[in-house]
Amino acid sequence: QVHLSESGGGSVQAGGSLKLSCVVSGYSWSSNCLGWFRQIPGKEREGVAQMFTGDGRTYYHDSVKGRFTISPDKAENTVYLQMNSLKDEDTAMYYCAANKFPFCGDRMTPDRNFEYDSWGQGTQVTVSS
Repeated sequence: QVHLSESGGGSVQAGGSLKLSCVVSGYSWSSNCLGWFRQIPGKEREGVAQMFTGDGRTYYHDSVKGRFTISPDKAENTVYLQMNSLKDEDTAMYYCAANKFPFCGDRMTPDRNFEYDSWGQGTQVTVSS
C-alpha cells in the first residue's frame, strides 16, 4: 500500500520561496507517476505539477510554469516541489499523490483527478502580500 506524507508548508510573503517534501513509501520508483495538487475551500482540487519517475518528464499547470519545480530524490523516496516567486493566489492546502496507472496523463485537469488514488494528508501554504 502506498503511503505519502507531506511537509514544508508554512507562511511566506509574496515573492518568497518554499520547498515542499513528500516522502513516499510502498511505491515503485522505476516507472510511475507522482503529482502535486492544491486545493482551497469550496474549490476543486487542482493539479499543479506531475512527474513520470521513469524518465523524469514533467508537466506543470500554466499558473506555475517557470516558478515551481517538481523533482525526485529516489534514494530518499522523496518528491519535492520547489516554489519560487510565490503569489497570494498560491495560498492553498498542497497534497502529493501517486497515480494508479504506470504513466502520467498528458494534462492535469479536474476530470482526471481520479487517476490519482493515493494521497497524503496535505500541508498548508499561505502567501501574504
